[in-house]
Amino acid sequence: MKEIAKNSALIIIDMQNDFVLTEKTAVKGAKATIPAIKHAMKICHEKNIPIFHIIRAYAENGDNAEIFRKELFQKGQGFCIAGTEGAQIVEELTPYKKDYIFVKPRFSAFFGTNLKELLQKKQITHVLVAGTQYPNCIRATAVDGLCHDFYVTVLTDCCSAQTAEIAEANCRDLRNMGIACIDFTSLEWV
Repeated sequence: MKEIAKNSALIIIDMQNDFVLTEKTAVKGAKATIPAIKHAMKICHEKNIPIFHIIRAYAENGDNAEIFRKELFQKGQGFCIAGTEGAQIVEELTPYKKDYIFVKPRFSAFFGTNLKELLQKKQITHVLVAGTQYPNCIRATAVDGLCHDFYVTVLTDCCSAQTAEIAEANCRDLRNMGIACIDFTSLEWV
């Protein structure tokens, strides 16, 4: 069990159609996490825990893509393009009106956004991280959260990677940094 304070926030990363459902770009484990993330959202809404949906919205030409992805866009193989169905959050996890949506320019939800400032304004001390995928956006967000002096818990039943081995390796590294990696159902609210 991990005790979680009421001054927490749930951060859901990249649960967009192209990362979850589109065959060519989906993370293999992402679709399977939808029920667990939906349950976490329900509980957080009941406990008035703020929820932040963090997404990507690439330009069609890839100008705002990471340097290693620019070539894909130049070849017409872009994904999560702003305004397309692929960039939309999967239907089952549709944000509530009171939820927040941030567009991040890189892997971390903290990079190039005002997420840190809003969390501090709301007196959030604990962040719960869900979404896809471990070696990129989950890991970057968790580490940045820790660097910004938030207590960080990665929700293992609500996160995904291409393989179970990748997920396990990342959780081992994150735990060694002091980041908790546990199932949402193992949380004990205080």
